[in-house]
Amino acid sequence: MRCGACGYEHYVNARPTGSLIVVDGVGNFLALRRARPPRAGLWETPGGFADGWEEPVAAAVREGREELGVQVELGRFVGMYLGGYEFQGELLPVLDCFWLARLPEGAELELDPAESAGYTWFPLADPPPMAFPTMDRALRDAVALAG
Repeated sequence: MRCGACGYEHYVNARPTGSLIVVDGVGNFLALRRARPPRAGLWETPGGFADGWEEPVAAAVREGREELGVQVELGRFVGMYLGGYEFQGELLPVLDCFWLARLPEGAELELDPAESAGYTWFPLADPPPMAFPTMDRALRDAVALAG
């Protein structure tokens, strides 16, 4: 969009996220139950928006710490996926970036109740429908990477 009076241009670029596919080493991944809109009650992977000037990889690690209460061990990059996020009545473009991750040995999860209403482990090769289509795509791609 361009202002005809002053010439200022505004671009509606995708907002980057950092997300995790936490795997357990025996073919399962960690899913969180969304506690708030949009799509409250559906399953999701840990993650969220990168702060201004924050690299998506740093956002993924930070979001893991905030949402799970542990310092995750980051693994291979899975991919980037263009999607949408409903916020304040507007559909925003997002660029969801996913990494494989593991929990530290003996970790006990401390979920942020404002973010998640619970968690469970699902087979990576047979996930339930996720809250966002980018998560479905990333999980399919993660199957090959997790081996």
